[in-house]
Order: sequence, then structure tokens, then C-alpha cells
Amino acid sequence: MAHTKSHTYPVLPFGDVFTHSAFVALWAGRILGNVAAFAQSVAVGWLVYTNARQTYNEQESMFLVGMLGLAQFLPMFALALFAGTAADCYDRRKIILSCNVLQLFCAIGLTYLSLQAAPSLIFIFLISGFFGTARTFEMPARMALTPALVPRDVLPKAIAFNTLGVQFGMIVGPWLGGMLCDYAPSLALAATCGLFFMTSMATLWLLRMPVQGKPQHNGAARLTMIREGLAHLWANKIVFGAISLDLFAVLLGGVTALLPAYAKDILNIGPEGFGQLRSMFALGAGGMTLLLAVRPIQNFAGHWMLGSVVLFGLATLVFALSRQTGLSMAALMVAGAADSISVFVRHNLVQILTPDAMRGRVSAVSSLFISASNELGEFESGIAARYFGIVGSAVFGGIGSIVVTGLWAYLFPALRQVDRLDGQHNKGTT
Repeated sequence: MAHTKSHTYPVLPFGDVFTHSAFVALWAGRILGNVAAFAQSVAVGWLVYTNARQTYNEQESMFLVGMLGLAQFLPMFALALFAGTAADCYDRRKIILSCNVLQLFCAIGLTYLSLQAAPSLIFIFLISGFFGTARTFEMPARMALTPALVPRDVLPKAIAFNTLGVQFGMIVGPWLGGMLCDYAPSLALAATCGLFFMTSMATLWLLRMPVQGKPQHNGAARLTMIREGLAHLWANKIVFGAISLDLFAVLLGGVTALLPAYAKDILNIGPEGFGQLRSMFALGAGGMTLLLAVRPIQNFAGHWMLGSVVLFGLATLVFALSRQTGLSMAALMVAGAADSISVFVRHNLVQILTPDAMRGRVSAVSSLFISASNELGEFESGIAARYFGIVGSAVFGGIGSIVVTGLWAYLFPALRQVDRLDGQHNKGTT
């Protein structure tokens, strides 16, 4: 595929990744979209929890917050493989734009509901489901389009900066959402409308770039393409092991859904503190991702990934047991830094070891696993909190992440043996 350099930007210490204008447009849209999505997540989570607490106790209210994660995960579970096939058949840029428009309408609908005296939880869950549908189709299209925008030698840096864009959204979005929620959730949700609009504009700019956004495929039936993608993923034990490790480790160890309860009832720091807690994880992840962009992992990538997940579980345990705000935030930063190492290795392996004709389908499965570890992880946290308590749920998750890492190191020796991230000298790729 051709790569565009229609505009020239100053070469930064990170290399020439920003000399590719189409990538810059996609990256800008990714940052804006993630700031909006995470700000919206904080606002909706706080809206549901505070309204539920007027009727229910802490555990039952936390269960309803966890239902938000389930509402966003169900469309991903049902449609992910079809979304990946669409990314391998149609113009990936137009898919991204359509999803941005749907996210904008979802933000408008949630803003309207937040203005009601007693917003309907059913409608909040329904709109969250549509938002999850948009993310389902957007994520594989974005992931699969990136290698078409930069040369192969620049791709690891582009992946690092894509991840950094997500982490930036995780830092600024929760802070923005928490700060505005201190006044009213409707303000936070109204702000996301403008951010999603600007995301759409950035994508429109990308659409004007002379970039090949539609991949080449063999014209096979959709179900046949899905089977081909799943067969390729199952045969590639390195990629399958990497994305499944992330699924189970973060599904068990993620504490995002527990943060409203920690902020309100354990640390007593209110909605603004809730936003800060959400930002701390991303602050640690963003700092580590920036370091990886400057000094990427050269060797022993498999060991780095497995070790980082163990560290993630240990940091989760510290957060679970902490009653000091400073220590809790520091633990979340360490967990975020550890998670970013795992994400960096996984994204590189998915992009480098997958041919372009299947990149959408493999990226869709990766997106499904990411969504399961996040949205379904929130649901798991809500269920665990109901039966084990809020602290017990977080302790269970931290221990679970460590146990899963040991099990995966045994089940996927090819992942453990990964050395370089350029696809060379690695065993078990087929």
C-alpha cells in the first residue's frame, strides 16, 4: 500500500512517525474520541451510581454500575466477528466516520437523559449498548488501518503513539468528566458531544487523504472469511496467547467499576477524586508508553509481557487494601505502567504477525478480548462486589491476575519465548 507524506512536519526525537499526515489525522481523531469516551464513562457511571444510591445500598448500586459494562459488551460479543469482516471488505475510513457519528448521537441522548429528575436506567443501558456497537465496528477498522498509513519500519512507533493517544484520553477524559460531574453530569455529557463532533471532523480530513483504506480480499463469503480469520488466529499461538492473556488478567484484575464506590464510600474523595482515580491508571500507562516510544523493547518481549501482568496484579492488591489516597493513586499508576507494557507487546505482535487481508478480523477478535476485559470486567467486578464486598472483589481480582499469568506461561510456551517484536527469531507463529 502507498503511504502518504502530503505534508511535512518537524522530525521529533521519536522518529518520522509524524511526517505522515494521514496518520496524524487518524491519531488526532483517536485522542479526541478517547477523551470523549472516558469522560462520558465517568459521567454515566457517576450518574447511575448516585441515582441508585437513593434507593439501593452500596453493593446493589455497584451491581447496576457493572451492568453498564455488560450493556456495552453484549454488542461487541454479538458483532465483533462481523465488524472484523467489514473492516476487511469495506473502506476502513468510512467505517470509522460512521461510528463517530453514531457515538455523537449517543452522547446527545445521554445528555438529554441526564437532565431528567429521575433518568431511566433502562434507556441509559440501551444507549450504552448502541455506543458499544459503534465502538465494536470502529476499533478493528482503526487498528487495521494504521499499517497502511506508515512504512513498516515506523510501525512500532506508530503503535506506541496510538496507545499513547488512548492513555491520554484515559488521563484527561476521567479528569474532565469528574470535574464537570462535580457540578452536574449533564455538563460532562454535553462536553463529550463537542469532542465527538471534532473527532468526526478529524476523520473527514483523513477521508480526503489519498490513502488506500479498502483492503484487498478474495471475495469469499462473510462466514467463510470469519472461519479463515479464526483459524489463522488459533494457529498463531503467539498472538492468541497474547490477546487471551490480556482478556483474563484484566477481566479479573481491573478495578475501574469499583472506583465510584472507593471514591465515595472508602476513600471519601467525592466525584472529583473519582475522576482523579480514573486518571491515575492512565497517567502511569501514558508515561510508560511514551518511554516505550523513545526506547522500545528490543529483546525478551515475552518475558516483559508476562512480568508486567504479574506486576499489574500486585499493584491491584496494594490498591485493594490501601486506605490512603496517595498510596491508592500510586498503586493505580504502577498498574497502568505495567498494563501499558503488555499492551505495547500485544499490539505489535498482532500487527506484525498478521497479513493485511486478515488484519481486520484478527483486530476484531483482539478488540473483543479488550472489550471483554474492560466492559465485561466491570460486570464481573459488580457481581464480585455484591458477594465479596468492594474490597474483597479487588483482592480477588489481583490474585486472579497473578494466577492467570502463571497458567498462561505454562500453556503458551511460544509466547514466553518471544524475543524480538519484528517477527524474526520467534517460534510458534504458525
